[in-house]
Amino acid sequence: MTTIMAMCTAPIASMNTDTAPSGLLQLIWLASPALPIGGFSYSEGLEAGIEQGLVHDADSSTQWVVDQLHLSQSRGDMAVIAQAIPAWQSHDVARLNALNQWVMVTRESAEMRLQTEQMGRSLLDWLRNLQQASEASLSVCAQLPVTYPLAMALALSLAPVPLHQALQAYAFGWSENMTQAALKAVPLGQSAGQRMLARLAQEIPIAVEEAMHLSDNDRQAFSPMLTILSARHETQYSRLFRS
Repeated sequence: MTTIMAMCTAPIASMNTDTAPSGLLQLIWLASPALPIGGFSYSEGLEAGIEQGLVHDADSSTQWVVDQLHLSQSRGDMAVIAQAIPAWQSHDVARLNALNQWVMVTRESAEMRLQTEQMGRSLLDWLRNLQQASEASLSVCAQLPVTYPLAMALALSLAPVPLHQALQAYAFGWSENMTQAALKAVPLGQSAGQRMLARLAQEIPIAVEEAMHLSDNDRQAFSPMLTILSARHETQYSRLFRS
């Protein structure tokens, strides 16, 4: 681990400034469902909620995702990303390791842990393929293994944008994946999906503001029902998603 931490201090190399897209375009790119990291294959407990009858129409789907945004994402992963972005920029490896470990220990089901590991690994591969960060940093950091929030923080740290915009991009990308999961699994129509995204777009700035002001003592991952549903999903007979 000492060797890994030492090698991870290698400077992060951003894209050539003459050819790099603008900060806004980088955020749009990272928030896109076309980003090849597998986000479309997870429902994060939503499919199990549908199976249990907790989610059954457009209104219940919207409320489910809004609650998850505020009770799980903003207090957990988004707060980690808010703290990890400056840590990547200042090469604070001890801080990054601590945040990464916190994410790992808060994944209370096998599906949740596999998701954060797989998406983190895929995002690191994407950064490597586009040469957006140094090979030494990516190859060594991948051995930790880097969780998805830490990998996303690394990607966002390379975009010249304010922290709140980086978090908004992450939150919208997550919201779009969850909306698509609801469209497929409930199922819902496209108009219902757009209304869901409109509601989430109103809620995201509030969630971002909370995430940016949480300290280590305030950050939390306490969603027992979501954990129970995730565990049940592992043996669910019929399913479309990996979580």
